[in-house]
Amino acid sequence: MTRSSPAKAVAAVEKLASQGAIAIDGGYGSSNIGPASDAANKARPRLCHVGRRRRGADATRLQDFFRINNTAGYSKAMLGLLADMGAKNVSIVYLTKEATSDLAKDVEKALTAKGVKVTMHPFDPAITDFKPIINKIKLQDKPDVIAMSGYENDYVGILRAAKVLKPDVKAMVGVWSLATSKMQDDFPDLMGNVYGTALLPFPAEFARPTARTSQKPTKALRPRARLPRPIRLRPVATAVRCASCARTTRARSSRGNRRGDAQDQQGHADRPRPVRRQGRQSYFSHRMGQHQGKQVVVVWPKENANGKMAFPGVPW
Repeated sequence: MTRSSPAKAVAAVEKLASQGAIAIDGGYGSSNIGPASDAANKARPRLCHVGRRRRGADATRLQDFFRINNTAGYSKAMLGLLADMGAKNVSIVYLTKEATSDLAKDVEKALTAKGVKVTMHPFDPAITDFKPIINKIKLQDKPDVIAMSGYENDYVGILRAAKVLKPDVKAMVGVWSLATSKMQDDFPDLMGNVYGTALLPFPAEFARPTARTSQKPTKALRPRARLPRPIRLRPVATAVRCASCARTTRARSSRGNRRGDAQDQQGHADRPRPVRRQGRQSYFSHRMGQHQGKQVVVVWPKENANGKMAFPGVPW
């Protein structure tokens, strides 16, 4: 279930439910998943997904909604990387949407508790010029690291402004949709030494036997692709979601959804839990990659790294 707008996501759920679907897997991004999960809650197929979902009491009413990750898993990755860098002063530039704000505030809270100085810089989705924010960071904050919580266009704007003003920082760190081959192909002048969440190194490396097995059908479906779709593809995660949906559908309850976790070639994933049980993903944590030349190198956590951080390092 992948649609480009909330209305299309809802229509897709309703159509599949009317055709007798007992489980629906997919979806990415809170803006689509929120309405889709509400529609599924009414239609009553199981809904399993890989994106994020709003927090709080409003989510607990969902009866048959499962998720495999959460914002905390991205926060863990950024915090782990910043700890390895020894950052003592961090400026966080973040988009004022729900998911990006949640992550920025989680990181701020955790860093502040550790004695790290944190300065927050929210920005509106309509912003086109990041130079005033970057100039303020350069002249007033004087941080070790600039952390970014946004999406592709936001990163491009922030990095372009930083490349012009050249703040004296040791690293530029972001999260989703940043450490990807597409960003390297489209903006090679901006990506050098930049960090972001990365499910796979690029070019792709498959060390585990299960990973090599899952690579074969992917190449058969997309023979010209240089690597699997890193942001969307989580074979083991999808498998455990489907298994849980199959077990629980028979009883129309969630008793069969056992606790535990699973490893795939792209990271550490939870077995999915129904959101009405708060949907806590205690195991999920992303990986952090760094653009190094024409490669994305996984640099955190150390046990999954295939290279070393180029630190300090920025695109200018």
